[in-house]
Amino acid sequence: MTGAATGRRGRRFWLSAAAGWAVIGYGLRGAYIHRIDTRPPNLAEFALGGALLHDLLAAPLVILAGVALARVAPARIRGVVQAALIVSASLILFSYPLVRGYGHVLHNPSSLPHNYTANLIVALGAVWLIAGAFAVRRLVVR
Repeated sequence: MTGAATGRRGRRFWLSAAAGWAVIGYGLRGAYIHRIDTRPPNLAEFALGGALLHDLLAAPLVILAGVALARVAPARIRGVVQAALIVSASLILFSYPLVRGYGHVLHNPSSLPHNYTANLIVALGAVWLIAGAFAVRRLVVR
């Protein structure tokens, strides 16, 4: 047994960890160098706020809904419905700043040029339409 089964990390793990930290460092360096455009305090608030929103609100709600669905939904479509729920929560969380209009600049129509609420509804509709098709297929085909 090797790797995680024995509690030891191999060379591949440490190389990928170093590469990951290098990418993170490059991103932080870019945020600092271009601080007039990136506004590091606002960027940190956005990143930490998103992480907290996910960890304290979105993930528990998705887990609770998944548990409730596990009790109600038939076993053959349970996974499809739970997957659609997870994708829907991710879409909502990701699009929240756009729907709220954060980043909109007055007198600059190109700053947020789309109707993000309508786009979110369309994307959620597509997710559940596809999930519904998979659910019907699973119920009809054995």
